[in-house]
Amino acid sequence: MQKMTPTQKLYPKPHLLAASGLAALLCLSLLVYPSREVEAKKTFINIELEEQSLEQVTQDPETDLHVLTDEIMTGKDNSALSQNNNDDFQYKKTLTVNSGDTLSALFSQAGLDNSLLHSILSTNKEAKRFTHLKIGQTVTFEFDEDQGLQTVSSPISAIETIYLEKQLDTDQFSFRKDVATTQTSEKYAQGVIEGSLFSATGKAGIPYGLALDMANIFGYDIDFAQDLRVNDEFELVYEEKTLDGETIGTGNILAARFVNRGKLYTAVRYTDKQGSTSYYAADGSSLRKAFIRTPVDFARISSRFSNGRKHPILNRIRAHKGVDYAAPRGTPIKAAGDGRVTLAGRKGGYGNTVVIKHGQRYQTLYAHMQGFAKGIRAGSNVKQGQVIGYIGTTGLSTGPHLHYEFQVNGVHVDPLSQKLPISDPIHASEKKRFMEFSKPLLAKLDINKGTQEDTQLALNQQQ
Repeated sequence: MQKMTPTQKLYPKPHLLAASGLAALLCLSLLVYPSREVEAKKTFINIELEEQSLEQVTQDPETDLHVLTDEIMTGKDNSALSQNNNDDFQYKKTLTVNSGDTLSALFSQAGLDNSLLHSILSTNKEAKRFTHLKIGQTVTFEFDEDQGLQTVSSPISAIETIYLEKQLDTDQFSFRKDVATTQTSEKYAQGVIEGSLFSATGKAGIPYGLALDMANIFGYDIDFAQDLRVNDEFELVYEEKTLDGETIGTGNILAARFVNRGKLYTAVRYTDKQGSTSYYAADGSSLRKAFIRTPVDFARISSRFSNGRKHPILNRIRAHKGVDYAAPRGTPIKAAGDGRVTLAGRKGGYGNTVVIKHGQRYQTLYAHMQGFAKGIRAGSNVKQGQVIGYIGTTGLSTGPHLHYEFQVNGVHVDPLSQKLPISDPIHASEKKRFMEFSKPLLAKLDINKGTQEDTQLALNQQQ
């Protein structure tokens, strides 16, 4: 016989079942027939919910009911979520041009149909300036309250901004360009060659473009790839442009001096009475020669003019009737002087070649080009310094370089040793005016150099 536990003795099984049944009936009765206090509270809550819901919906009939319920049940203020979509509309959008972006892509990013872009470009030729995008450039779109495009604008330089503006009462857009008024002042700089020209000009705080201008000015007399020596000196007075007190760029070199291998070269920028501008030496003689010394900027000479050079491909002694300039593929090649193109095409082992006739006595040849510049063809006229093609390795060539030949009366001569004809000096009727103009500029070079030397001497003495 099974022994009973103490609990079973105190509460027999029939009693426990009866108690459980009574508890269940009590819970059920509370759910079905709640007390008056509970019922009152329940009714009060239902009325409050109903009144608040009605008030909310009356204020904003487009309110999301799910958001409304969340507001009421959590007590959170979600009014920002229930604003009309028009409040999120941006009346101005500024986009930055990234790699691969086109104007069409920017219009799409601004939420505009490309049919609008096509319409603007097809009816306004000047609007095509907006298609010349550069990485980092910004384009701003402005809209009216109906989300219609009103203005497109983009700064293309520190002082220039272009606009496309919708005209009143029409769907046409007009082009406008704003150029800010700048102030121009004269600034002095000087430096000493310790390595390359650009490292020296950079140390002197001279921008790259200005250094290149100086090299072009003295490039008729100095080969900046071959002739520079340590301790060569230069100084210049140039234009500095400012906007609201901030430097935004440089202008022209007004006067400059360069000492190369102990020889002094001077340049003064002068505009004559007819409006023609050029650089002249201190005595009024022209710095401009009929031919520039090298048709490729800062290139390395890889092979010189020779009558007994062994050809690297043909492997036999063959006269090298020109000078080779090694440079990266695609480097621009410039016309050595004014003239007329007589050939722009293939020429045997020369590969892609340009031949230019300069008057009756002179002719130059440029070989192994990768390709020709736009507009270069037989019969076209070119100006000195104009880009005519690009470094390549076509024809019998072991690497990218320019083969350059110079002929005088049909005879090949060494372009590096040939004495080049110079342009005309200042006309006699302009000489007095030139001297009056150049003296103050040259004096500025003297004064500033003296000041620089005095400052350096004082620093040396302090040390």
